[in-house]
Amino acid sequence: MSSTALSPLLSRISPPDEAARREAQRRFDACAKPLGSLGRLEEAVAKIAALTGSADLALTPRALLILCADNGVVAQGVTQSPPSVTAAVMKSMGEGRSPVCAMARVADCAVAVVDVGVLDAPPLPGVLRRRIKNGSGDITVAPALTREETEQAILLGAELAAEQQRRGVRLLATGEMGIGNTTTSTALACALLGLAPAALAGRGAGLSDAGLTRKIAAIDRALARARPDPADPVGLLSELGGIDLAVLTGVFLGCAALRLPVLVDGLIGLAAALTAVRLCPAVHKALLASHLPAEPAGALLLEALDLKPLLTAELRLGEGSGAVAAIPLLDMALAVYATAAPFEALGLEPYRPLGGEGRELP
Repeated sequence: MSSTALSPLLSRISPPDEAARREAQRRFDACAKPLGSLGRLEEAVAKIAALTGSADLALTPRALLILCADNGVVAQGVTQSPPSVTAAVMKSMGEGRSPVCAMARVADCAVAVVDVGVLDAPPLPGVLRRRIKNGSGDITVAPALTREETEQAILLGAELAAEQQRRGVRLLATGEMGIGNTTTSTALACALLGLAPAALAGRGAGLSDAGLTRKIAAIDRALARARPDPADPVGLLSELGGIDLAVLTGVFLGCAALRLPVLVDGLIGLAAALTAVRLCPAVHKALLASHLPAEPAGALLLEALDLKPLLTAELRLGEGSGAVAAIPLLDMALAVYATAAPFEALGLEPYRPLGGEGRELP
């Protein structure tokens, strides 16, 4: 598969519709409340309008897409859990028993669990089997994936997004499960941001001081081996990423091409999102940042993406939990947008902007 394999996908990604954004903001401003008083929630609704090309919005049905894969770098002692935990958690997700499944039921969000490369995993009930390979390579000694596998994974992600849209999904949330993927994501973030592992590496699911030292050293070795080229996002995914990161990158590209809004979860999702934006800057129009991850790289990735999170709750569960937690906030914003009384109905004078960012009563 050549590098031109992604060209048809990238060519379908168009700029946002600014007229639809303005109309959505006009409707919000007509609601009987101070201008801009719902802050980032208003921005998110207007962004969705610009993405879809219409100020008439719906966010149901919606789904959480969880991508599961194993990472060879766990051989370097960078996690407190063995790789077998990935398969065990994936099984519980397929059965609807994991923490994020409980959260998704509250948020009226379907859950789609996908095995894209869990080590030695058999077919499981409730799990879609779309395996790229049987776990990724250990990035300290070899590329995570071949370039061909990376492109295959990106295209799989775009197809998974398209499958959800064909099922009627109007809002997609993303998540992942894979022991060791905060290490691969941090390595990818280091290459994308040009920063050292010591500044970006965190404790993941709960590393000790010694474990964090091993994690930083492993990322240092991976970067020294790969000598990554920031101008080659596909190459970065191939050398330093993993199957889940590559598929997530494709999901974000696919959502942008399909005009399907997508909630990005934590560190892993943000690293993949920045990779997708480096492949095609217009992908930004589809991305909604759900929360500020607890990992040190999270804030820097959000800044590089020019995204503001809806939640700051020190979440570090993964599984797409932050993305699902943000859905009720969007529901409430859309309820105001669609049903709140206008100023005229209450016999009030509308608020008007008075310059700068200040918005006061006349």
